[in-house]
Amino acid sequence: MQRWHNKVAVVSGASAGIGAACARALVGAGLVVVGLARRHQRIEQMRLQLPLAEQNRLHALRCDITSESQVLDAFEWTQRELGGVHVLVSNAGIMAASTELSGATNTQGIRDTIDTNIMGTVYCIREAFQSMRRRETEEGHVIIVNSVAGQQVPNLGPLLPSLNIYPASKFALRAMQEIYRQEFQRHKTRVRVSTISPGIVDTDILPEQLQGIIKQQMPMLSCKDVADAILWTIGTPSNVQVQNITIKPQGEKF
Repeated sequence: MQRWHNKVAVVSGASAGIGAACARALVGAGLVVVGLARRHQRIEQMRLQLPLAEQNRLHALRCDITSESQVLDAFEWTQRELGGVHVLVSNAGIMAASTELSGATNTQGIRDTIDTNIMGTVYCIREAFQSMRRRETEEGHVIIVNSVAGQQVPNLGPLLPSLNIYPASKFALRAMQEIYRQEFQRHKTRVRVSTISPGIVDTDILPEQLQGIIKQQMPMLSCKDVADAILWTIGTPSNVQVQNITIKPQGEKF
């Protein structure tokens, strides 16, 4: 990890859950971190809880990644103030559970999921890659936080709500990882792209209808478990292309 010391990492969805754990872990590993979130005040609160020596390495920016203009502004600020991006953790995502895809009143939830999980990822990776490309001699790394739901659609049974469009959005991220890998090679850059696919993680992404049942009956990963996997991934030698890491809690049934 020494080669990443004082390099700049951008983490989307950094106000809570996996994103917050990643921001803390990356700062602790010596990187300068820009946390993007709509609830940016939470990142500022987290910054004040860090050791004094680390507080000046975490920056909070208000950014709704479904807004292309806000993403452009965030990366422009990062370029102007910090010299650009070396690592992107594309983490922000939502899960809008509903009864079924064929429901007549769930259009907004479906649209929000696609705009956040897919289009928000597209905006962030595009801008991060352009920043990384400017430094032709330096390496960069893009991490996409996916899910085991991007490998197999979970069957939660008839008594629980459907995950709706969520697994489809995660399957899209799985394809996007390979598309980006090929594109980054085509441009002859030193930018790697990897995916982390965790099983059930103890975060507030779970809809209220699922939280109680899952937390009582199923083992879960901690957010730190995912952050540790991300640190390992970016710490691999620059000649190693990590395609995907799947991590599950011991005893998970899916």
